Amino acid sequence: MQKLTFEEKIYTYHIDFVGHVNNIIYIQWMENGRVKLLEAMGIPAHDLAHFEGVVPILTETTIKYKKPFFLNNEVHIECWISKLNNASAIMEFRFLNEKNELCASGQQKGLFINKKTMRPSRLNEKHRKAFEKFLIEG
Repeated sequence: MQKLTFEEKIYTYHIDFVGHVNNIIYIQWMENGRVKLLEAMGIPAHDLAHFEGVVPILTETTIKYKKPFFLNNEVHIECWISKLNNASAIMEFRFLNEKNELCASGQQKGLFINKKTMRPSRLNEKHRKAFEKFLIEG
């Protein structure tokens, strides 16, 4: 349906000894994207855990690096859901520079678990509808 888009800044401490953005920073940007995506859905992670007893956890992260980011680059990030199951989801990420060139793409698989039992927890209808706003299958 729609993608969440946002920008990130590149700071000097993001740069590794080779002179480009360190690989771990992409994972931090993905974390920011997940938080922003849940907020855009109207189900912030804190509320999900605190009021509903459900916590999202990651089971897998993959990143494909195409082109490096440097200190003077702009970082434009797109985030959406590519697959929605009963108790899990797959999130997609694209990292573009100021020239709209694809610098990296990533995917994370997340699982929703019950905070008390630590077992998978099915999404309720309200959460499913919230996720479907950002579902672009394919």
